[in-house]
Amino acid sequence: MAKAKTQDAFQCTECGWTSVRWVGRCGECQAWGSVAERGAPKLQQVTSSVPSTKAIRISQVPAGQADRQLTGIGELDRVLGGGLVPGVVVLLAGEPGVGKSTLLLEVAAKWARGEAATAGDGRAGRPTLYVTGEESAAQVRLRATRTDALADDLYLAAETDLGTVLGHIEEVEPSLLVVDSVQTIGTAEADGSPGGITQVREVTGALVRVAKRRGMAVVIIGHVTKDGSIAGPRLLEHLVDVVLAFEGDRHSGFRMVRATKNRYGPADEVGCFEMSETGINEVTDPSGLFTSHHTEPVPGTCVTVTVEGRRPLLAEVQALVAPSPYQTSPRRTTSGIESSRVAMILAVLERKARVPLSQHDVYVSTVGGARVGDPSVDLAVAIAVASAAVDRNFPQRVVALGEIGLAGDLRRVPGLERRVGEAARLGFELAIVPANSRDSSQKIPRMHGLKVVECATLADALGVLDLRRSGSDSSDYSGRRG
Repeated sequence: MAKAKTQDAFQCTECGWTSVRWVGRCGECQAWGSVAERGAPKLQQVTSSVPSTKAIRISQVPAGQADRQLTGIGELDRVLGGGLVPGVVVLLAGEPGVGKSTLLLEVAAKWARGEAATAGDGRAGRPTLYVTGEESAAQVRLRATRTDALADDLYLAAETDLGTVLGHIEEVEPSLLVVDSVQTIGTAEADGSPGGITQVREVTGALVRVAKRRGMAVVIIGHVTKDGSIAGPRLLEHLVDVVLAFEGDRHSGFRMVRATKNRYGPADEVGCFEMSETGINEVTDPSGLFTSHHTEPVPGTCVTVTVEGRRPLLAEVQALVAPSPYQTSPRRTTSGIESSRVAMILAVLERKARVPLSQHDVYVSTVGGARVGDPSVDLAVAIAVASAAVDRNFPQRVVALGEIGLAGDLRRVPGLERRVGEAARLGFELAIVPANSRDSSQKIPRMHGLKVVECATLADALGVLDLRRSGSDSSDYSGRRG
């Protein structure tokens, strides 16, 4: 009888998991379509070859070959670290309909017009190639007309074959290439259909090689999965130089570009945009987008300052407390804030600050569709809920910063100086911060006239705004004053 075959003949291209037979889904990383047959390992001796170019000292490499070139969109340049480096490959991923194609079409038009050329460049325009695999050329032209993204040096190609795309590159010789999207481009040299793991890997690898060889900047649009991660193999993020995430809510015009990987700049920067009928507009000062404007102080509202990347942003929290018809199981509804965190804050309010909430429905929401995950919003949520519970307002120009512990204590938050400085710039009069924060916040209040009150516990913070008792003047601040 023939000897049984015991060697694993199939292997996952993502994590290396092996199997004796083919399966559609990896048993280790749960990736679909990543299991492929592997050949028997062959150990071959690699012979040396004569290099085409000799190695040179690093000090002799011309530094001017890596000069950044601006895209013409300040918020995008901010995220990229000052513009596009020649030969850089950027991956821009986001949900469908968030505005990826609209943003990059505007970038391509500005690049082709030469609006963002470096000083002293002297060129009126730069050849730019926009490759679309999801739309026809007429559809892209229609969007370009609506968003004023027409340019003489902007070339458009509706192609889905990699070889044809490379042919367009050789013919146009662009300095910027935009591919929309990498999941629609395929090649006959690789197995699978376009959008598959093998196809995406081969297409991206070919674009990276041509970008490095020609010194051409490449921006690739990528899709995301249901959980928000970038579709395709994890290797895709390792092949490119920059990974940008385009985030936004369909029901809100606010958009945010976040850098998750950047070999040539900061990886913690964000850019803010606003979607309109005429395209995507930059938002250089987004603080006013997430706050409401009341003529008089309103109970149940409080403002905090979050940090996105290195940019402080104002966010307003609103709360409503009402008697519950189901006293045994009151309703807790949140929007824009994690529900489990709000539940913890409500428990601390009732146990440590004596705010009765067990028989009341509580609704907590942010203004403008903002999604806040920063722990510094804890104090603002607690103050908004306490204000709604006692139905009492406080001076409108108040900002609250601090993380709440289960013991009712207030913990320091990072970047407090930038947060307080942003509140002072926008005219706030009082800032409530955790105790022992004076070293990082004493400079800005003295400069802008902002008063800082340090509180050690949540109960102290509520006492500053007179949300624990009645008959007091809310303008008489107590506690440790700055």
